[in-house]
Amino acid sequence: MNPGADAYYDGAIELDLGEIRPMIALPFHPSCAYTIEEVNKNLMDVLEETEKRAKVSFGDKVNFTLKNKVIDGKLYVDQGVIAGCAGGGFENICAAADILKGKDTGNGKFLLNVYPASMPVYMELMKNGAFASLVDAGAIVKTAFCGPCFGGNFPNREGSKIQNGQLASVALMDARSIAATAANKGFLTAATDLADGEFSRKKYFFDKTIYEKRVYDSKGVAHPEVQIQFGPNIKDWPEMQPLSDDILLKVVSEIHDPVTTTDELIPSGETSSFRSNPLGLAEFTLSRKDPAYVGRAKAVRDRSEEVKAEVSRAEKILEEKYPEFKGRIEKAGLGSTIYAVKPGDGSAREQAASCQRVLGASANIASDYATKRYRSNLINWGMIPFLYKQGDTAATENLPFANGDYIFVPGAKKMIAEKLPGVKAYAVRADGTTAEFELSTGDMTDDERKIIQAGCLINFYRG
Repeated sequence: MNPGADAYYDGAIELDLGEIRPMIALPFHPSCAYTIEEVNKNLMDVLEETEKRAKVSFGDKVNFTLKNKVIDGKLYVDQGVIAGCAGGGFENICAAADILKGKDTGNGKFLLNVYPASMPVYMELMKNGAFASLVDAGAIVKTAFCGPCFGGNFPNREGSKIQNGQLASVALMDARSIAATAANKGFLTAATDLADGEFSRKKYFFDKTIYEKRVYDSKGVAHPEVQIQFGPNIKDWPEMQPLSDDILLKVVSEIHDPVTTTDELIPSGETSSFRSNPLGLAEFTLSRKDPAYVGRAKAVRDRSEEVKAEVSRAEKILEEKYPEFKGRIEKAGLGSTIYAVKPGDGSAREQAASCQRVLGASANIASDYATKRYRSNLINWGMIPFLYKQGDTAATENLPFANGDYIFVPGAKKMIAEKLPGVKAYAVRADGTTAEFELSTGDMTDDERKIIQAGCLINFYRG
């Protein structure tokens, strides 16, 4: 916002903010964005496109429609939420209070909830009267809380369980337009449609004593003799093993959806209370996508008798066909892996990766990764982000392996350490046949390579 005198730029993008129109991202992805004006003008056509997208995500598992939300040619929404680190910021909530001052949300089904981004913001909104305007208009003001934005705009991200017929359809808008919609009793309204709105532009005063009175700051006043008290649901992380020279992977889940979200990897909602209990949280991994995953992964991690027999069989088959592997497979690090076409869309919650790791995962295999953050989380938890492609194209079907098969990756550590472009892998299928194929990882930084070799970022920092 205020660059130094010695700042240089390759170019500039100029935006006329007066020309920017309020937008809405309809289910089920933030990229499905329209101006609110366009939605209201072409309502049934836009909703028809939304239904087609839902068909891609849910198939025939859900009879999805939003057309039943249209009343007298207008889209009626059930609730509005102003929340999150950005949406629940001081300026946004003050503007919402200004829009709603002297108006009301109505006494129909529509409900407006407001979550400030922090307790200092909460305090200032109490002092300057913004909360009074919101409550007077019928809004419900809640404490600063990490939760409302978990479900923002992705399939299965709302704590929904489509197998039980439960589904929320979340759309994203700016806080001012949410307030305008609330002032219009729940009918979709852009903030610019309230031309008579005046904004008070209240100033924010940060009160640091709120944190000083509540949060322990050990800087300069540490007490190493005092034992840290853990709640009953706070558990230590299990030990993570460094990467071995060779690895043997069992495929314990195979997902062919075009995209897999973080919430499908580890659901939000009821799992939130386990966020400090890694083993407890891991029990929910892939629960809405592949309920049998956890049991399969734990069997590999704990080396069940069945897994021992399978490993012995795979070792025998591979050594008979590839004598050069004799003695290497039994020494290889054993772990599980999942295959997904494009995993990790949505939020940056690292539990989508860490839960796999505490269940014994050593890698993911994918055609691509939906977000850089999910891929980074895999690396930080010591899992190799393998890529498998058929020629120059992404692999989505006709894989050389399947759920339940074993994959031997000789030289996995050498590939990471020496920055090799790829490594040859060998699959042992259920019918006893084998297959050879190439795995790669794409570019990685030197630190990322060290983290994977160490077994996870915790081990890396531990030195």
